[in-house]
Amino acid sequence: MSTTPLRTPLAPWHESHGGRMVDFAGWWMPVQYSSIVEEHLATRQAIGMFDVSHMGRLAIEGPSAHGWLESLLTRRVADIAVGQARYTLVTSDEGPSGVTILDDALVTRETDAPDGTPRFAMVVNASNRDRVVAWLRSRLPAAGLSFADRTADTAMIAVQGPLAVATVCVLCGDDDAGRISGLGNYRATRAFVAGQPAAVSRTGYTGEDGVEVVVQAAVAEDVWQAIHDAGAPRGLKPCGLGARDTLRLEAGMPLYGHELVASSDPFAIGLGLAVNLENAAGGPRQFPGRDALARMKAAEPSRVRVGLAFESKRAAREGSPVMAAGREVGSVSSGSLAPSLGHAVAMALLDRDVATVGTTTDVLVRDVPQAARVVPLPFYRRPSPRG
Repeated sequence: MSTTPLRTPLAPWHESHGGRMVDFAGWWMPVQYSSIVEEHLATRQAIGMFDVSHMGRLAIEGPSAHGWLESLLTRRVADIAVGQARYTLVTSDEGPSGVTILDDALVTRETDAPDGTPRFAMVVNASNRDRVVAWLRSRLPAAGLSFADRTADTAMIAVQGPLAVATVCVLCGDDDAGRISGLGNYRATRAFVAGQPAAVSRTGYTGEDGVEVVVQAAVAEDVWQAIHDAGAPRGLKPCGLGARDTLRLEAGMPLYGHELVASSDPFAIGLGLAVNLENAAGGPRQFPGRDALARMKAAEPSRVRVGLAFESKRAAREGSPVMAAGREVGSVSSGSLAPSLGHAVAMALLDRDVATVGTTTDVLVRDVPQAARVVPLPFYRRPSPRG
């Protein structure tokens, strides 16, 4: 039985400006406007603007917020500062191994309420929003906490590229522009953008500098249009999901459903930074699946995530087998042409004995071997990254 995909507040703009629309994770989203390569390179060289309103946006507030999140997330929350964002995993203690990864997420401690009550925002993947919301709601305390799904009430705009931050700042007063331009990585603030109150963060998913702007749904198109008009003379292009995926692949960033799945060992795929088994004082933390993750950390994984660089532009796809010395040694989790590099790349899970940088492999692309070598991640780094 088919269902009508959900529409972001910006869907009418995408449709009227030539966006090629597709059903993605139950949302009606633009996959591209002109070409994926053109949009990709515009983000690398100037500015790309993305509607990411399909991502789930959750709000947590109350005296119990710190402790509640600390008990449910793999990353420490007890010591998170106001205006700080952290990448984390949301886990349950179910599954054969004793842990299931429900999603990866960003949790941000926003500006506290006037009375000092902590406020948190969490961003989760569109495809996992319903189950994450259900999981969190099932564990709400009887008092001391409010929890709300703000996805339908708000829109989220990602503005990425070397000229992105300066372009957004043009639409702000001097004080707000100073706060936004001064944001460090994984930091957030409140500001007025194009005259509208917004939550602005600097996390990114493209390997470029930039910000994410969350505004109320009713004003989303006005803010989007203002950013578009301010950036167009600087080379801004609206971008679809296609360029977002090639950009994150070049940046070596995992995607849930590809590099990261429910049964993943986060230490094997390079996400150990998202798992804090101890608190700031060195004592054990308790969260769903903690003991299973501790066992994974202590063990040596049989396969690890690596980067593969191809000699050709022919891209491997998810599931493509990777061969070495006549045996299958792994499989591709994501692959594409890398427009910034001029050849194909892939991320793959490989046996440890062949996961060394410089190892040569053959990847079967539609049963035809394509030569590839193991290379460090990420594939691409911007010339002058922020610290």
